[in-house]
Amino acid sequence: MQEDGELILEGLLNIYWGLRRPIRLQMYDDNERFRLNRNDRSAGAKQLSEESNNNSLGTEPEPAGGDTCGPDEEDSPQLLRTRSDASFMRVQRRSRTHTARDLQRLRTHRFSINGHFYNHKTSVFTPAFGSVTNVRVNSSMTTGQVLNLLLHKFRVENKSEEFVLYLVHESGEKTRLREGEYPLVTRVLYGPCEKISKILITEADLGEEVTYDV
Repeated sequence: MQEDGELILEGLLNIYWGLRRPIRLQMYDDNERFRLNRNDRSAGAKQLSEESNNNSLGTEPEPAGGDTCGPDEEDSPQLLRTRSDASFMRVQRRSRTHTARDLQRLRTHRFSINGHFYNHKTSVFTPAFGSVTNVRVNSSMTTGQVLNLLLHKFRVENKSEEFVLYLVHESGEKTRLREGEYPLVTRVLYGPCEKISKILITEADLGEEVTYDV
């Protein structure tokens, strides 16, 4: 499309999760208020879907050597849990000593907001390393804007300054995308196949530890 005579590219940008630490999710959605006291839990459960499968969320990483040259569709705002999630481990540890009724009561505390599940008592988890998501962006959006869009999509409370985007090459070389750069333009310049290069989000203070295992 064109804007003020300038050609603007628009499309889905795949971003791979490379986080090592849990992220915090909002306790409240845009138009939904949690009522977590004893009298209102039943009403809240009717509005929010209860988690049915603890490890069924998100987009699995492509098989090794897989090609992602084909057209992509925008994914729903879901994150794949890792087994290190606080809420998941909480249930794992208690399942050996608690009755089925106790576990059912624990499960009622896990809700879905905009497609992702978490325990409202912890509201933290780590997306599976190497899993992929996408956001719809255009060529005029900077690195900071893309980060903010991604975090907003998943209702992440962490500040965007806590994260950075890297362009990771097939050779293992990695290049940090600076604030004034345009991730979609950078990605397009390397062609459609993500075997050549892909964009990874990681913690700002752990960026230098990025490994090419996504």
